[in-house]
Amino acid sequence: MIEKERMIHIFKTMNKIRKFEEKALQLFEQNKLRGSVHLCIGQEAIPATVCSLLRDVDYITSTHRGHGDCIAKGAELGRAMAELMGKATGYCKGRGGSMHIADFTKGNLGANAIVGGGLPIAVGGALAAKLKGTDQVAVAFFGDGASNIGTFHESLNLASVWKLPVIFVCVNNLYGISCHVSESTSVVDIGTSRAQGYNMPGYSIDGNDVITINDVMEKAIARAKAGEGPSLVECKTYRWFGHWTGDPQVYRTRQEVEDWKQKCPIKRFKEYLITNNILTNAECVEIEEDAFNQVEAATKFALESPEPDTSKVMEDVFCEN
Repeated sequence: MIEKERMIHIFKTMNKIRKFEEKALQLFEQNKLRGSVHLCIGQEAIPATVCSLLRDVDYITSTHRGHGDCIAKGAELGRAMAELMGKATGYCKGRGGSMHIADFTKGNLGANAIVGGGLPIAVGGALAAKLKGTDQVAVAFFGDGASNIGTFHESLNLASVWKLPVIFVCVNNLYGISCHVSESTSVVDIGTSRAQGYNMPGYSIDGNDVITINDVMEKAIARAKAGEGPSLVECKTYRWFGHWTGDPQVYRTRQEVEDWKQKCPIKRFKEYLITNNILTNAECVEIEEDAFNQVEAATKFALESPEPDTSKVMEDVFCEN
């Protein structure tokens, strides 16, 4: 059972992610962002719940669709939005953009534009924790498409051999770009099937259900901290929008999208909170409005932030000495 305070925290985080992504789409359409963005609308339950179980000292690695992971791990909305706009106040001083937000102070080792690129980095973080003898854990967020990449298999194998404290979280939104998972992946349940080959617990669960995600992640984290090694958790969900903001989406039907919108994780958890007397409807609405206001303030900060100074283009490229 999730304690009341953390339930409320998860709901607040889900709403911040949703409002941030909706604003990012609007800003893209207004040509105020640098490049395109890959939205995680519809997937909010996964990062919000997983990261609610982590501390600042615990690590995550993320993906090209990583705004939600970064926000859930404690990113400041203003600095995150500024990075999307390529501003000097962004997390990477405007040099990384949408797909490369990192914040080591919060244990966020970085989002990654390379499919599967974050998996071995998370394993490295877990190895560091084991060598230092800390109780830190690492979580690697990755998509269904990355489960077919070489680094996935290498990372799971090494983590299992060395019993590293890492949890591999597969965010299966059914599509790798325009390719349905059934056309690219040899198994139906990535979590339960692929874990067997690497001698670790595997789970294939509803990625829109906060309670289920929490229960499974609690087990995986406890196992990691006990020195028993990694776990693979597949969270089945859906992205409401295309692969990127200009995607014509000819590979799926509007009806499919509408059917999944009826499974909205935020609406579902809101109903759970109200039914179980955790929050009233009025309190939920207040949280939703607060999330909107926070994102508006973040956008104002980003819009008013300065452009990077071109005279400093060589900074942070090479180490000193």
